[in-house]
Order: sequence, then structure tokens, then C-alpha cells
Amino acid sequence: MDQFKDVAAAFQCPGSYLGEEPYGSGHINDTYKVFYDVDGREVHYIHQRVNKNIFKDVPGLMENIGRVTRHQRKKFEEAGADDLDRRVLTLIPTVDGTDYYVDANGDFWRCYVFIEDAVGIDVIENTDQAYESARAFGEFQCQLADLPGRLVETIPNFHHTRSRFDTLKEAIEADIHGRADDVKDEIEFAMAREEMVDVVIDLMASGEIPERVTHNDTKLNNVLIDNASGKGQCVIDLDTVMPGSVLYDFGDMIRTTTNQAAEDECDLSKVKMNIDYFEALVKGYLETASGFLVPKERELLAFSGKLITFEIGLRFLTDYLQGDVYFKTHREGQNIDRCRKQFKMVQSMEEQMDAMQKIVEDCT
Repeated sequence: MDQFKDVAAAFQCPGSYLGEEPYGSGHINDTYKVFYDVDGREVHYIHQRVNKNIFKDVPGLMENIGRVTRHQRKKFEEAGADDLDRRVLTLIPTVDGTDYYVDANGDFWRCYVFIEDAVGIDVIENTDQAYESARAFGEFQCQLADLPGRLVETIPNFHHTRSRFDTLKEAIEADIHGRADDVKDEIEFAMAREEMVDVVIDLMASGEIPERVTHNDTKLNNVLIDNASGKGQCVIDLDTVMPGSVLYDFGDMIRTTTNQAAEDECDLSKVKMNIDYFEALVKGYLETASGFLVPKERELLAFSGKLITFEIGLRFLTDYLQGDVYFKTHREGQNIDRCRKQFKMVQSMEEQMDAMQKIVEDCT
């Protein structure tokens, strides 16, 4: 890509640009592993073109990432950690000293040090991986608990379950594509659980649960796992780091880690919350996060999985009723299958909630 020579020249990467290749499994930004020659040694960096159609305030987003990663680095330095460039994402500044570059097309680019000998895992294989990812996310939140000043809210109301629920009700009422009669069971399932949508919102409004710096995309592959030790090495993909509740973060860990079925799995007999993976998440998370959590946050850890899974199900159901306008689909009915998978996970958590709660209490 000829354009890459200009992008490479915009950043303070030592050495000579050799080339690049697409990297990773992300669907939002364009990510490349870039090769440089430094005194005869091949060195790697990550260049990313940020999706400005999804992220409307890229300068605010990059301000957040810069503040967060520098605060993390300071925390690791104070703790005497080694190999800091493998523990925290490291932004390479542009030749102008900024954290991002705007090319001739108005696209935004950033550059990170490439973290060698570590990998993001897309599909969980064992409880150790659940434990390590949760431990890393807990450490991430703990490090940022005292970050001074409020981050930019790059996606307002990103997790606001009441507004998601109200949008669903509007979609049912409008029924612009005549689909509501086909999903009566799913609508009934959602309406029967309205009481849970305000729980975290109301507790945050009252101050009983504090607003914190949260990651907001805590799936397994957003923690790099060290190839040699199997330990959680570095939390990545910080585009949605902003103010929020740690309960949404932990809930999304439960949602994305405790079931291996595909997002649009049609055979719902394969969909069940794995209690062993849940226990590993709780143990890993509380090992690093317990020191800053308030009692109400601990109390609602198990509930958080049900809440965030329900919220995502609401969003799939809403999009189906609105004509599949938000989530990309590759076949007819894919969004309603996604919704059913999420709702089946909610049901599985409800059936196991007593056991989940006991695990949290025992670990606490």
C-alpha cells in the first residue's frame, strides 16, 4: 500500500519501513502489523486506521487512550514491573508529538508498539484462560481507579439498559416491517424482565455504585495471553474506555466467556452458562479488583452477567424489528437467532443464580 509509506513516515518509529500486513480479527478498525528494519534487525509495530464512522470523536477517543495508558505505565513502574512495553499498550507519537495522525483523506491513524510472543484467544479452551483474562481486566480497573479527571464519554449512554428497553418498546409499537407477530415469545420474555433494567442505573444515580473508568468491551480476546507462561499480559482495544460501571465490564466477561456456542447458534440446547468458567472469572477478577470494589458492586457481580446479556439480547431483538439496520447480518433471521441465544443465556443464568451468588460470596 503506497499510502503506508506516508503513514509510516508520520510516526517516530526508529528504522526503515519495510512493509505491512493485515493483522488480528477485529471488525471495526483497519489493523496492520508493520515491519521496520532497525540496524539489520526486524522490529514490529501496529498501525491502525480508526473507524471514524463508528467513533465520531476520534480526538476525544485518543485523548482517553493516551491518559489511560500513561497512567497504567506509571502504576506498573511504581510496582516495579518489568518489560513495560508488554504490559501496557504504548503509543508511538507522530513527528509532531501528537498521539494520532490525520492523512490526506481525513482518516485517523495511530501507532502502538507491537507486543511480541502473546496472543488474543477468540474461543475459550479452559478455566485458566478465563481466570487470567478476568485477573487482567480487574488489574486494569484497579490501576485506573484513581485516574484524575473524567474521561471523554465517546459513546454516550453506551450501557444504559433503560434506554435500550424503551427503544425496544418503540420498535414493537411501530413494527415497521411487520415482524412482531413472529417473535411474540421473545417480546414476552423481554417484557417480563423489565424490572431489572434500572437496577445499576438507579444505584449509580444514588451514588451507591460509583462511576469508574471502564473498558466496555471485556471479551476474552481483548487480553493478550503470554505464549510461554499463559498469564494475562496486556489489556488491549481501548477504544471504548470511558466512564461507566465495573458491573457492565464484569457482566460482559460472563456473557462472552462462559458459553462457547456461536453468536447466532440456532441449536439452543448448546447454549448454557458454564459455571466452572464463571467461577474462574470471579476468582481472577477478585484477586486484583477486590481492593477497590464497594459492597454493592460485589453483591451484584453475578447479577451483572444476566443484566448485560439481557441488554445485548434487547439490542438484537430491536434491530430485527427495525429491519436489521445496525448489526451486520449475512442471512435472513440472523439477528433474531442472536437474540434467542442471548435470552437462552439469561435463562441459564437465572437457573444457576443461587450457585453463582454463592461462588461470589465464597470468593469474597
